[in-house]
Amino acid sequence: MVMKTGPALITGNTIVAKPAPTTPLTSLLFAEMVADMLPPSVLNVIVDANDLGALMTKHKDIAKVSFTGSTATGKKVMESVSSSLKRLTLELGGSDAAIVLDDVDIKAVAPKIFDAAMSNAGQICLATNKRVYAHSSIYYELCGELARLAGVAVVDDGLKQGTSISPIQNKMQYEKVKGFLEDARTNGKVIAGGQALEREGYFIAPTMVRDIGDDARLVREEQFGPIPPVLSFEDVEDAIARTNDTDYGLGGSVWTGDVERGVAVASKVQLGTVWVNKWLDMPFDVPFRGAKQSGIGAENGEEGIEEYTQARIINIAL
Repeated sequence: MVMKTGPALITGNTIVAKPAPTTPLTSLLFAEMVADMLPPSVLNVIVDANDLGALMTKHKDIAKVSFTGSTATGKKVMESVSSSLKRLTLELGGSDAAIVLDDVDIKAVAPKIFDAAMSNAGQICLATNKRVYAHSSIYYELCGELARLAGVAVVDDGLKQGTSISPIQNKMQYEKVKGFLEDARTNGKVIAGGQALEREGYFIAPTMVRDIGDDARLVREEQFGPIPPVLSFEDVEDAIARTNDTDYGLGGSVWTGDVERGVAVASKVQLGTVWVNKWLDMPFDVPFRGAKQSGIGAENGEEGIEEYTQARIINIAL
């Protein structure tokens, strides 16, 4: 929400912000915090039961819509605003891949890849829980280290000190993730976790899957859960082609002992943002955008600010 409201306010707009029905509290708290800092009605936050979005996108007094969410919903938003040609920014789903080359230090890299896949229980659009491609020469060693990390991870309430894996956010997503677990057991080899935990709440054990095909649901779809599949490759060009074989193009990462080699690989993948030897470094002065069906327009940076403006030309006779 802050990535949208900041640039919109700086450029002189008034805003109506609507969080997802399952995550309203932080948005409402933010509105409460800034209520005395802004003139009345400059920032408005409304919550709903998933029934107000279409009314907002079609409203004649709204000039621009900026939406973050799934690609399927983004297409509906785009269709809704088309009747009035509202300005539009979409930050949508991803199938983010990590490409791990054969020259990495596995002990050093594995925890970073694990965190990139498991942060917020995988419920991050840019998480690398979608696909990890590892060179065949290091494949089983990397899988073993990732499985070890999954085995020692602490799954609990995110507010408790020491917790490293938090719960799934809502029941609908929890049931969806359990479906991905079944796919993992059917089409791959589960080497850590593999089950929902029998306790109050929506907890999934951090799960590692290897020996799974590219056509499995767990590999092809955006899962939003702690179940990263690890796939093997022989040739880096094959890994690049498989990374690009998707309708998504949000982000990804390359892990290598040679930065120049990593940059060369990163330049060939069709993604909006590619990190080399790190993940989720997103300075507010650097634009963030998706390729293909992962989005339209930009957030952050000068480009993101310009999304909330309308350029005009005044041409006068002298």
